[in-house]
Amino acid sequence: MRNPRMLVVAALGAALLGCASEDVNYRPAPQILPQHITRLSLKPVFNKTQQFGLEDKLTLRIRDEFLRDGRYPLVHETDADGVVVVTLTRYILVPTQYDAVLTPTAYKLVILANLDFIDRRANRILWQEPNLEGIQTYVASTLKGGITEEQAREQVWDVLARQIVKRTVEGFGAVSGSSQRKISSEIPPSETQTPAVKPLNSTPY
Repeated sequence: MRNPRMLVVAALGAALLGCASEDVNYRPAPQILPQHITRLSLKPVFNKTQQFGLEDKLTLRIRDEFLRDGRYPLVHETDADGVVVVTLTRYILVPTQYDAVLTPTAYKLVILANLDFIDRRANRILWQEPNLEGIQTYVASTLKGGITEEQAREQVWDVLARQIVKRTVEGFGAVSGSSQRKISSEIPPSETQTPAVKPLNSTPY
């Protein structure tokens, strides 16, 4: 006959091993959009930088990324359950290398954007993700293999569009913006302020 104490010890050991195995495999559930939100609308990007003409191309790139993802159809705002609002806040182009006569030969382009999501049914801002960051370093177009500032921007739009769509459809933690401390230490402060998202109609839908 087996020792009862040994059976108890064995049972406890198995339970502890099971808990450890569960901890290793534990993955928190993603915080995705509420179930009542099935259709989205994308507002034209707000551009609050001192660089003009950025908003249209980024808006189109984000729209293309949502269509490619396919999980949430994009519709007119009046038919949408949720509204995606993107605001460009900073555009910084910094030379990083120079030639013998101090002509810039390489640059670092940094573009920051704030992302807000409006629950249109509840008539409130559901969440905000500040300081999404697109960075592109590149060689000047005057050198072999170099690209133009416009081409560098196109690459940044790809990065930002993917981040915006991923944060929207996959939830909190899928993408995080840069910390204010990092921005303050690496990027000169912008003279412009990001406007608050315009409130929706006070009458609930």
